[in-house]
Amino acid sequence: MRITVVGAGTMGHGIAHAAIAGGFDTRIYDVSQGAVDKGRTAIAHIVGKGVELGKITAAEADAMLRRLTVTTSLAEALAEAGMVIEAAPEKIDLKLQLFQQIEQLAPANAVIASNTSALSVTEMAGSIANPGRVAGMHFFNPVHKMKLVEIVRALESTPATLEAIEDVARRMGKETVLVRESPGFITTRVNASIGNEAFYMLMEGVASARDIDKALKLGLNHPMGPFELVDLVGLDTRLSILEYLHKSLGEKYRPCPLLAQYVKAGRLGKKAGRGVYDY
Repeated sequence: MRITVVGAGTMGHGIAHAAIAGGFDTRIYDVSQGAVDKGRTAIAHIVGKGVELGKITAAEADAMLRRLTVTTSLAEALAEAGMVIEAAPEKIDLKLQLFQQIEQLAPANAVIASNTSALSVTEMAGSIANPGRVAGMHFFNPVHKMKLVEIVRALESTPATLEAIEDVARRMGKETVLVRESPGFITTRVNASIGNEAFYMLMEGVASARDIDKALKLGLNHPMGPFELVDLVGLDTRLSILEYLHKSLGEKYRPCPLLAQYVKAGRLGKKAGRGVYDY
């Protein structure tokens, strides 16, 4: 089966790497040549690191990279796709537009999965004629290290669609949980609460960012502190998720004003060279 990943950013190229590692012929689409080239370079780096660490052989690495193609033509990317994994930025209007294009250009029997971390998969599915072939497939960053995939059952997702997504995830070496669609699913909803509370504590002067991170890592056995994590994910992404949860689930998810202030200042995390910490 051919897998097409729509979006070559951090999540998109990570998903594409997981797909070629799982033995799938894989195509990545993005709007610019620079974006797809950057994604391909990132995948090659991950594969090369696997060889250095002895996790795969050089021959296996070559075979993986031969299964990968990149393109700036959405029609070319979607031709003959058995599964399409949408990994565009977390903007519902953009995702709805992409779903319309995917419906027009992909085979009618292709399964369509969204990597959204919080948005309504049911709304995306409802934008096409056959919503039953759509479900959520939420990966975690960095994809090549994180084992979990949340499979999100939209209102009309068929059992065959969910089974196909689970099979692909397992071939990628992932563990899965099945979630009935609700805002933020499992992990995003809990994580957003922790991260938002950490920002409130920082704003109130309860402790420094480094001490809050240290407390959660050593006291609660979290692998990363909430500020380390938000810098990795992106403060703008976290703010967008909290705004959606606040709108959907109420006042307890109101974004901390300090988080909004950091985003306005351009402190977006590692990708910007500065977030809660400097890089």
